[in-house]
Amino acid sequence: MQTVLAFIIIFGSLVFFHELGHFLLAKRAGIMVREFAIGMGPKIFGMTKGETLYTIRLLPLGGYVRMAGEDMDSVELQPGYRVGIILNDDDVAERIYLNQSVTHPNIVFLEVERADLEKDLFIEGYDEEDRLVRYKISRNAILVENGIEVMIAPLDRQFNSKTVGQRAMAIFAGPLFNFILAFLVLTLLGVLRGVPTYEPVIHDVVDNGPAEMAGMQAGDLVREINGVEIDRWQELQGTVYDNPGKELSFVVERDGKLLDLTMTPTTLEDSGDQYGQIGVSYQSPVEFNPLKAIVFGATQTYNYTVLIFELLGKLVTGQFTIDALSGPVGIYKATEEVATYGIFNLMNWAALLSINLGIMNLLPLPALDGGRLLFFGIEALRGKPIDRQKEGMVHFVGIVLLMILMVVVTWNDIQRFFF
Repeated sequence: MQTVLAFIIIFGSLVFFHELGHFLLAKRAGIMVREFAIGMGPKIFGMTKGETLYTIRLLPLGGYVRMAGEDMDSVELQPGYRVGIILNDDDVAERIYLNQSVTHPNIVFLEVERADLEKDLFIEGYDEEDRLVRYKISRNAILVENGIEVMIAPLDRQFNSKTVGQRAMAIFAGPLFNFILAFLVLTLLGVLRGVPTYEPVIHDVVDNGPAEMAGMQAGDLVREINGVEIDRWQELQGTVYDNPGKELSFVVERDGKLLDLTMTPTTLEDSGDQYGQIGVSYQSPVEFNPLKAIVFGATQTYNYTVLIFELLGKLVTGQFTIDALSGPVGIYKATEEVATYGIFNLMNWAALLSINLGIMNLLPLPALDGGRLLFFGIEALRGKPIDRQKEGMVHFVGIVLLMILMVVVTWNDIQRFFF
């Protein structure tokens, strides 16, 4: 149960921040957001605030922000429709009821002749006395059909009416917010756990290893190796690793005094490569400093981003196969394992997943944010948009292929962990 809860919280947070990015930049551009959804599938909770429906859906495997003007969002009033219109005191239509009986003191029934719900905002038709009448429509007018209410979206509130730059930022903001979330989590980790200094301080010494035989003790601070100054643990580790079987002269600081120690790293072999080891363990000292925690958050976010791109490069070049990929099942199992090491490791894992989600969404593949950004780039170069039907078909094919990939990856995960 603990793992399920951790998985839902982590995955839900990643999706929430991703969709929040889309939502905030869409609202900033003046785009009407019809729905902000966490999860997919049937709705289990919904609340309308302003012009947006906020929902939580059954399957915690994603989410979406539905913007006005996207897909099949537009509503048209065709000639011959019978509608009921509720007017305000200025005779402006505020609610339009389609094909149903409504009782209201200010209602007017019309058989639609012409209507424009996007640009000119009017409705024209024949009333019950067969007179041709015309009414203005409020920019916030509500359409009601079969009990379902939908606010109209004037053209200037629709996604496709915005500039290429505004649309691109609304889409790019989703992955961007995943990087921001990772930075915030890693910064908080630095505040709570402290920022590693990576000073070359020996944490423990292995019995009968080269270090112990030379007199090295836990708490020793390594200052030099073979006359070269050592400032970070990685430098110590790299020097020992690269010198198997070669005598090394150490200068260590212990209780404020400098001591000279000499030892020869043990030679070990891995896949035909030899490396050295002196038999010590490391646990970095930490520093509690809010400013350094911010730097730590930014640095770790950058390092994880580079690492993921390197792994992607290996996948593209064939050094990794599709079997190395993990889907929701693999992420769940990894979360289960990480959770056993405590909340700090779980936070670090969440940050890594957030960066991974941001990068994956930026890949220039159909149906992903990166694919949409690619089309915006082409539009900017051409000076006009690509036909929406053609673009929609490309994204549809992309969705199908991604679903097939998801099924394959999930099946691999199930075989790996349960068979």
